[in-house]
Amino acid sequence: MTTNPVLTEERYSPFVRVTMRIWVKSYRSIIALISPIFDFLVRLLVAQAIFRSGIVKIGDWDTAIDLARFEYPVSWMAPETAAIVGVLIEVIAPLLLIFGLFTRGAALAILLLLAVSQIEYVAIDLNLWLIAILGWYVLRGAGGFSVDRAVAGGLGGSALPLAQPFMRLCRLLTEYVAPAWLLLLRIWLAVTLLIVAGVYEMARPELLLPIQSFIGVGSGLAILLAVALIIGLFIPVTALAMIFLTSALAAMGLHPDLTLFPMLLLGLMLIFGAGYLSVDGLVSRWFESNILFDRKYDDVPAHWPHIVVVGAGFGGLACVAKLKNLPVRITLIDRHNYHLFQPLLYQIATAALSPADVATPIRGLFRNDGNVRVVMGDVSGIDAATQTVNYGQNSLQYDQLVLATGASHSYFGKDEWAPYAPGLKTIEDGVSVRGHVLRAFERAEASNDPERIKRLLTFVIVGAGPTGVELAGAIAELAHHGLKDEFSQIDPAQAQIILVQSGKRILPAFPEELSAHAMASLEQLGVEIKLGGRVTNIAADHVQIGDDQIIATETVLWAAGVVASPAGKWLEAESDRAGRVAVDEHLRVKGYENVFAIGDTAGSNGWKGDPVPGLAPAAKQAGVYVAQYIQKQLLDDSSVPPFAYKHQGSLATIGRKSAVADFGFVKLHGAIAWWLWGAVHVGFLSGMRNRISVLINWIWSYFTLQVGIRLITGKDSGA
Repeated sequence: MTTNPVLTEERYSPFVRVTMRIWVKSYRSIIALISPIFDFLVRLLVAQAIFRSGIVKIGDWDTAIDLARFEYPVSWMAPETAAIVGVLIEVIAPLLLIFGLFTRGAALAILLLLAVSQIEYVAIDLNLWLIAILGWYVLRGAGGFSVDRAVAGGLGGSALPLAQPFMRLCRLLTEYVAPAWLLLLRIWLAVTLLIVAGVYEMARPELLLPIQSFIGVGSGLAILLAVALIIGLFIPVTALAMIFLTSALAAMGLHPDLTLFPMLLLGLMLIFGAGYLSVDGLVSRWFESNILFDRKYDDVPAHWPHIVVVGAGFGGLACVAKLKNLPVRITLIDRHNYHLFQPLLYQIATAALSPADVATPIRGLFRNDGNVRVVMGDVSGIDAATQTVNYGQNSLQYDQLVLATGASHSYFGKDEWAPYAPGLKTIEDGVSVRGHVLRAFERAEASNDPERIKRLLTFVIVGAGPTGVELAGAIAELAHHGLKDEFSQIDPAQAQIILVQSGKRILPAFPEELSAHAMASLEQLGVEIKLGGRVTNIAADHVQIGDDQIIATETVLWAAGVVASPAGKWLEAESDRAGRVAVDEHLRVKGYENVFAIGDTAGSNGWKGDPVPGLAPAAKQAGVYVAQYIQKQLLDDSSVPPFAYKHQGSLATIGRKSAVADFGFVKLHGAIAWWLWGAVHVGFLSGMRNRISVLINWIWSYFTLQVGIRLITGKDSGA
């Protein structure tokens, strides 16, 4: 592995190395997060201004023709024709700009229209600001929230005529010419400020420079800003200062109508920087070569501590997301190449969502972090003496190890039930259960035996925690609405959904009043609830409750319990009955100073002395805590408080219009809790594509009462 000799332990103190990297990485993460949103906002506001002009002209066509004689005085085109062309551009191009479709062409058309008007009609600052913004979109194209970006990958590799050379041209403009536009904008603004300060003069400056927008700026401040723009020093800060300056001028009553578009252009400079030939560029390259090392993994210094994180669940990802800002090498190992959003896994099982909606490729989450390596592998053991993790035929040495390996189904010693009562922990489980549920309806339709039809249309869910309750409600919705009118011989609404709970109430982790509301909601959906029913046997065609109650069914779903991964066995560490590894107050595995366990893997009492619940927020909090603990170690700071879990609330949904939510200080149920549940789950999904896809599927299902993923995959093991 290659290293950069510039960064050494002797040259930079731990505080400098850690703090500088955190600041720079955090700043870049914030910019990466807001840039597509801001890009869309700029396109929307520019499009709105141009579109409004086009609509006004359509409403007064005679005036539009008269204006065309002055706005678009093209000698080879009649005023009527010029008016039609101008209005078409002002109406169609803004719509394309909003959607980010043919963005470069739309921006160029509007830019040319404004340039002709600026030169031949009236020279105003508004046109100049819009031209400057549109020039950026001509050269760089739209950001992440656009059709152009969505289809760019497929279009570049397609067989469409001229598609490949066109995409190469677009990449050339984006990578090399767009930064030059930022340089030109800096010079353009600097010259404007120097003229306002009286340092420089030119004939008819209002034709090319937004002089009026800076009238009232003091000479000293104008010169200072101009120098910063020319040399490209602290351009984000300079742009922010100029945004406040233009806002202050507007508040003073000077050119208030010109505040918005200068702010938008300066916002683009704040986000995308100085462009070519700038001090900021030199500083950025220095940081990349001496602090960040984010180009590729092989450039990361070998003396940086190596942190191995096993498991890409909520806890593991939260830990890596925090660790990546530190001067450390990170290897993230998981048996899958995706992160699964488990709270919505039951919706795969009930045909509401597809696997791609709730899973995100891990590599895509860290593609811009050179110190993070993602490895797909199944860990089989840990050698604490040599600090080695073994996976497959490979091994890795670690300085710090974080175990975030989650949990799997627990049948309480009755593993022979597993073939007849599948649980939900993986995508494979979700797809298998979906096939199991849908196949029951198909077999009932094909059967001539009334007793078997009844057995096939009986669904038993064992366990009434959040997963069991949500499964029962979703299957009831599927039977009553999703499959309505799709079968000839059976009525899916006649299906019997039975929820079995060994305790005295469902959702035992929730307050009693919310459990009662959830029970009432399930019963309204037609779910039969059996409380105090301990399952004693599960076979291919029945479930036995207690000593003598038999329920004839061929579909049993397990939501009754979990057991931690074998991480404790790998380390021969102390574990509880559920396999959770005993940890100290800092989430270190007892007996190991450099091995941590988080999430369902850990048996932590960090909830005011009580066990931390196996919830996604708890795992994420633990992951962040471990990353902060490692950061303190890098800074030689021993003042690390014990891990303390802060409960953020619990939610569970019942069907399509009811849910329960417990935040301690407030308890909600019914429709308001259902909307809150949906908002929280969409917000916590990884990736904008997944959020949009899930939202669209939910809206479709809500208003049409249909589910679209009714696919049965895999081999049919029965008749």
